[in-house]
Amino acid sequence: MEFIEYPDREMMMIDLANRIAGELNTCLRQHDWASFAVPGGTTPGPIFDDLCSADLDWSRVHVMLTDERWVPEDHERSNTRLLRERLLIDRASAATYVPLYKPAETPEEVIDELSETIRPEMPISILLLGMGADMHTASLFPGADRLADALDRNAPPLMAMRAPGAPEPRITLTAPVLRSAMSTHVVITGAEKRAALEAARHMKPAEAPIATVLSDAMVHWAE
Repeated sequence: MEFIEYPDREMMMIDLANRIAGELNTCLRQHDWASFAVPGGTTPGPIFDDLCSADLDWSRVHVMLTDERWVPEDHERSNTRLLRERLLIDRASAATYVPLYKPAETPEEVIDELSETIRPEMPISILLLGMGADMHTASLFPGADRLADALDRNAPPLMAMRAPGAPEPRITLTAPVLRSAMSTHVVITGAEKRAALEAARHMKPAEAPIATVLSDAMVHWAE
């Protein structure tokens, strides 16, 4: 794990957006396309604000989420809605969006179909992750109903997940997909999450799911 500490959040978001843009450009020079997986939630929004105007061939970038809440895409809690409002605009509007949601009552009804759409994107070229104070990442939550299955090395690429404190079902990339990414960045803010990260380094993924990716990750932190 490489840990980078920044003097403030604004500098971190700008630097990380520039770093990711550079990695996408490098990938596009070597391959026909690049897959770029990102989290939802509030933390990555400023990164998206800077990244969406980056000068690169977005038409060859395939953007996908690391996880999604099982709500319609126009719902206020939808991660897809966040991406459409803050990342898939400006130059990045030319990117191809690979969804983790289809209209259905439960994720199980369409998970096989969604899995087939993301298989061609593996391995992920650039992976951006967040982490909760409970040490979850994507929708791999401690205590979630299928966490052990999602952490298994033979797990399918996508899995439905339900967890205490999560008001709706989730769909998430599984540990093998996250671990196989070519480049992994984790962005966290605040003293509480830094302490959680340090604890997670000495815990098993079943207790601290973020631990499944830390060995190969670049972690970015600002107070």
